[in-house]
Amino acid sequence: MERAYRICASCVMDTSDSAITFDEHGVCDHCLTFETKIKPNWHTDVRGRTELDKTVARIKAAGKGRNFDCIVGVSGGIDSSYLTWLAKEELGLRPLVFHVDAGWNSQEAVNNIERLIEHLHLDLYTHVIDWEEMCDLQLAFFKSGLPHIDTPQDHAFFASMYKFATEHDVKYILTGANYSTECMRNPIEWMYYQSDAMQLRDIHKRFGTRALVKFPTTSILYHKVYLPYIKGIRVERPLNYMPYHKEEAIRLLKEKIGWQPYPRKHFESRFTRFYEGYWLPTRFGYDTRRVQFSSLIVTGQMAREEALEKLENPAYDPETIAHDKEFVATKLGVSVEELERYLHLPKRTYRDYRSQSRIYAIGAPMMRLLGLEIGGKR
Repeated sequence: MERAYRICASCVMDTSDSAITFDEHGVCDHCLTFETKIKPNWHTDVRGRTELDKTVARIKAAGKGRNFDCIVGVSGGIDSSYLTWLAKEELGLRPLVFHVDAGWNSQEAVNNIERLIEHLHLDLYTHVIDWEEMCDLQLAFFKSGLPHIDTPQDHAFFASMYKFATEHDVKYILTGANYSTECMRNPIEWMYYQSDAMQLRDIHKRFGTRALVKFPTTSILYHKVYLPYIKGIRVERPLNYMPYHKEEAIRLLKEKIGWQPYPRKHFESRFTRFYEGYWLPTRFGYDTRRVQFSSLIVTGQMAREEALEKLENPAYDPETIAHDKEFVATKLGVSVEELERYLHLPKRTYRDYRSQSRIYAIGAPMMRLLGLEIGGKR
């Protein structure tokens, strides 16, 4: 029996998340998780600043005598761009700007990264993913019927950064991940864990056509256990320890370095723009704006009424759909017609392929129990 449609009375998450639940007041479990698990343990006041200052001191000590004391993963989006400005200008760190080119950078992203390194006088290291392998892997994900076809790009980003840190003995990696704009997570049925190398390899084995020789891979055990506890490499999220308001950050970067904003979060990648703006809502009915807007609602950065009004319009600008379909198809070496055929393949979920989901199911609650992570089941 099909579930009746329902939307949260507090945010804009709805029953397009099949696992969503509501309390007697119509408030969803995403909001309740924020109020009971994240908010009480998320400190952006003097407590957070004290912890951040301690972390900064450790980073500076670890980097003493070296050309840089940490690496900052930068996509060109607002979170990573603001973090880079913050690290250099406010925290006094000497970061190496680390960028992974998976072949899908928008021109705006390229411009924004160039402006960052030019105005902040930082060095940029760009790791370029082998395009033939990347293309083959992304086509394999299209053919898999899964929702999370952006996994190859995300997996490559983090695997490359972890590998660089390991090879160069860099003890600190800074990322723009934060609770302020990302406190609500995409349901696992929308976006399965991008770090699951077992599933990535299984999908490529079934649908790929060439060997993955140069493509970087990682795993949950590698970056949750091996990096921090064996190699002593820490992944830090400085934006969680201070007030971070998205629109204020955009205004600052526009004024300071001429940074260019994007229509939506994650749209610095042309593939992600196609994937989140068109593919997910059209094929599966998953609109990631609901997660993004809901995060801003519960953190006081957006009114629910504004979010509902924005959701009345399509997730994707209709005028650019045809152009981006052609761009993605041409880039992947297929026809637009073939790309359209993928849109109508039988729908699959992460459960249809080999995975490390049991490890995630055991590890996530344990991390929360030990206080190493806060948040809910998603």
